[in-house]
Amino acid sequence: MAGFRSLARQVRDPRCDLALRRYSLRKCLERFAPYGHRATWDHLCARHGMEPEDRSPDPVRLMAALDELEEARAVWLAYEGEFAERRRREKHDGLRRPGSFDDWHRRTWGGNGVARCDDPAVHPSESLAEVLRRLISGLQSEPSAACPVCAEPGIVWRPDLSNEPWSGPVCRGCGIVVPQPLLTPEALARAKRTRLKELASVA
Repeated sequence: MAGFRSLARQVRDPRCDLALRRYSLRKCLERFAPYGHRATWDHLCARHGMEPEDRSPDPVRLMAALDELEEARAVWLAYEGEFAERRRREKHDGLRRPGSFDDWHRRTWGGNGVARCDDPAVHPSESLAEVLRRLISGLQSEPSAACPVCAEPGIVWRPDLSNEPWSGPVCRGCGIVVPQPLLTPEALARAKRTRLKELASVA
């Protein structure tokens, strides 16, 4: 099975059919898709002026979409490298079991769904790399009451029993499922109360 870099080379190869180059970019999203596959594709198409169903997109736009995806992947791989180095140091110091704070990272290894969007059509407008930088900065800071990506305080709880890394509070501003380590207990409690009120009003 081809890896991300091999697929990226196919996207860049002008000798390949445009439909194959587009297909290869879609396959790249099976290896790295920060918002989830559908939302990341929708984001790239919107930012680079491609129709999601166009089988022969403009090669320049296709390349621009790949460049954005590769830049974001580089940001995430650098963070994963730092994370792995920290864990090596912790193990050397006798801390064999990761702390609960690291549970979210462990479930997002590889970068798929790291900033998953609850609705594939609603996602941040900034570049993928910038969103990941803000997310990583949030992970390295104290918990906040607002979304680390758009600073929107409107967080709503999305109940999910699957224990997936993207279950939990959704930002009303940019649409991502905010990792719980980034939010204060007060913000989480407020989001749950808001969700309960919404459910009560529907019932």
